[in-house]
This record gives sequence, C-alpha cells and structure tokens, in this order.
Amino acid sequence: MARTSLLLACGALAKEVAWLTRSNGWTCLQVRYLPADWHNHPERIVPEIDRRLTGWRDHYNTCFVAYGDCGTGGLLDAVLSKHGVERLPGAHCYEFFSGTETFGQMMDEEPGTFFLTDFLVRHFEKLITKGLGLDRHPQLQDMYFGNYQRLVYLTQLPHPSLERQAQQAAARLGLAYEQRLTGLDRFAANLSALNLQGSACLS
Repeated sequence: MARTSLLLACGALAKEVAWLTRSNGWTCLQVRYLPADWHNHPERIVPEIDRRLTGWRDHYNTCFVAYGDCGTGGLLDAVLSKHGVERLPGAHCYEFFSGTETFGQMMDEEPGTFFLTDFLVRHFEKLITKGLGLDRHPQLQDMYFGNYQRLVYLTQLPHPSLERQAQQAAARLGLAYEQRLTGLDRFAANLSALNLQGSACLS
C-alpha cells in the first residue's frame, strides 16, 4: 500500500483545500498548513518550508506545495528545486483562483487593483486593518493603498455576508468595488495536476 502524500499549504487556502479533499476523496493526502498571516511576512515562508521538507521522503510517497511565489522573489522555487518538490503554478492565490490569463486581463484593465479572496474578506480586520497597522496608524492607508484604484473580490464560494464585507472593505479603503466569481474549478484543476504527476495514492 502506498504511503500517504504530503501537501504543505498556506493556511489561507485551508477551507478550499479541505473542501476539495473531501469532494474528491483524496483520503491518502495529509495536509499541513503554514500560518495564513505570513501573507504579510513572506520572508518566513521559505525557511519553514525548507525545514519541513527535509527528510520528507522518509515518511511520504510524494510531496507538493500549495503556494505561489507569494512574494519570496524566487527563493521558494530554489528551495523546492533542492528538495525535488513541485508547487502550484503562478505567483499567488489570486492567480490560482482566477487563472493566469484572466488575472493578466484584470491587471491590464487596471494595474492599480487590490484583490481579496473569500479568506481575506473573512479576515480583513485581522490581516489588513490590524496586520498592516491601519487601526493604530490610519495615515499608513495612503502609503499602502494610495496607488490603488479598485478592489476586486475574487469569490470562491458566494455568500451574501462576504459580499457585504467586501463592499465595506472597498469603502474603507476608498476604492471602487468589483466582484468576480472564480469558483474552485481552476484551483482544483491545478491541485489535481500536481497530484497526477507523482502520487499513486491519489490516482
């Protein structure tokens, strides 16, 4: 019997990964999450993933990583190459959910776009307002968001309360508001592609 497969994932993807794991019956997939608030501290991502990947072959059939570059400037890819591990394609979760082509189109439409996902809407106060210190230093808002023109809420699983919160976040930041439904199909396809490349357990 094949050993389990390891997925190291950003905590911001926990709800989506759990939903896909259940719906696809990926019973041999063992998921370990890194803190979601490392969105604001990408320098912590690489050393921790490096540490966790050390010796993974002794315990798992295969391993993959549910991260983009996530602000690491290519350092994450270097570590993954050292360990022979693949990650999701793209720079960040916005690209995972919307797809590379669609994300590029949105950026071409308006380079000054700030994106939110379901997770970031649910945790806007913790990760954005408090995480960036806007609650203590309101003057920082112009520094962080002065060059943005709109907020686009990339919606994975639509819910009226999240839509209201996203609208409130846009108003709080003084940005025009748009919502784009991404669903989970593209994310599921990318995650499945990783699985199919090397995991007999998930085939």
